[in-house]
Amino acid sequence: MTTSPGQEMTLTNSAKREVLERVLKALDSKFYKPELLDATWRDAIESHRKGIESAPTQDAFELAVTGLLQTLKTSHLGFFHGTAKRASSRAALSATYLADETANGSRWIFQDVHDGGSAALAGIQPGNILLRVDGKEIVPPEHPVFPMGASSTIDFVANDGQERTASVDVAQPKGKKLQFVEPTLVQSKLLSEGIGYLKVAMFPGMIGVEVANSMSSAIDALGNISRLIIDLRGNTGGGAGALRLMSLMTPNRAPVGFSPGKRWAKRDLAAEKTRFPRLGKIPASKGALWLLGLQFLPALVTKSPIVLETEGLGTKPYDGNIVLLVDRHTASAAEMVTIFAKENHLATIVGEKTAGRLLSATSVKVGHGFRLALPTGAYFTWNGTALEGSPIEPDVIADFDWQERRSGVDAQLLKALSIAG
Repeated sequence: MTTSPGQEMTLTNSAKREVLERVLKALDSKFYKPELLDATWRDAIESHRKGIESAPTQDAFELAVTGLLQTLKTSHLGFFHGTAKRASSRAALSATYLADETANGSRWIFQDVHDGGSAALAGIQPGNILLRVDGKEIVPPEHPVFPMGASSTIDFVANDGQERTASVDVAQPKGKKLQFVEPTLVQSKLLSEGIGYLKVAMFPGMIGVEVANSMSSAIDALGNISRLIIDLRGNTGGGAGALRLMSLMTPNRAPVGFSPGKRWAKRDLAAEKTRFPRLGKIPASKGALWLLGLQFLPALVTKSPIVLETEGLGTKPYDGNIVLLVDRHTASAAEMVTIFAKENHLATIVGEKTAGRLLSATSVKVGHGFRLALPTGAYFTWNGTALEGSPIEPDVIADFDWQERRSGVDAQLLKALSIAG
């Protein structure tokens, strides 16, 4: 790999071949669903190889490898250079959007805008229409990306119909590194007498001690409510902190699900799942995480799946009277919560079909500064449901109407309120 000041890094042909072979080796070794690496996949490799090895620039190389990976048609799969200081809008802005026709042509329209995130801090609201990023017109299906170490300007049509420009900073220093501006993770309020509202933007962290404690505190602050609306719209997932939310939805201990890796792909999971170790308690503090690591060390060494089990937190005054709000951007760990509630009849699910993206994933180095993100385990509910590629159907459909949202009406929340009574 060579580079000149002010120029994009370039790759030698031998470096490109080396990286590609390491990508293929990593997939053979770790990919969660080996049956997808079949003759069709091998044909795809050969049909894409020339374009990958002849890519003239680093960006072209990334796009070419990404094109190959997309033929596997699975989520949590990506290829990028470690020096890349850019991020998708979902991560960078703590916001989501959908594509539709507008008076400005085909455009992205903001759907979920989480309080405290970069988009919200810049004054962007649900229903706003994205026009340009740093002066470049953004038209679907192209998605905007944002540099992490610099401010970006966003031109958009506000909900009053006026075009506006906002400056966004997607990251902030944390020591010597940059970290995304994190949205307000947990919010709660009383919507009316007896009806509480809990919104969770994401479940950060592998175990999620902080978000778990925040959810428990938020529920306690609501007091003696008889009905609860949980809002997971735009929640793109995270880690095991989601277990606390599931535990707040049922008084009992109940098995939730598990993520078997490649070595379990052909095993009889229904027969073996009762022998898997169980994680049924999120520690009260990060200081106790080492005990958790010690407890599950044998499972980590043997790569045994670990069953999530609710914590048995006892009865709540709203038990049996929960409405769960979801949309097309509700994904990953948030879908674990949704399917758990649905299969155990713990809540009425309201909104749109969820994303259908639920896999365990990791990233590995594949040489010359590149990394491969890949799924290493499927997720199965205790009842045996696999969600990857299968969005969860709500019990009550309530679509996001962006034109109505521009007038200040949150029809999905109003529907949830009408069901909660």
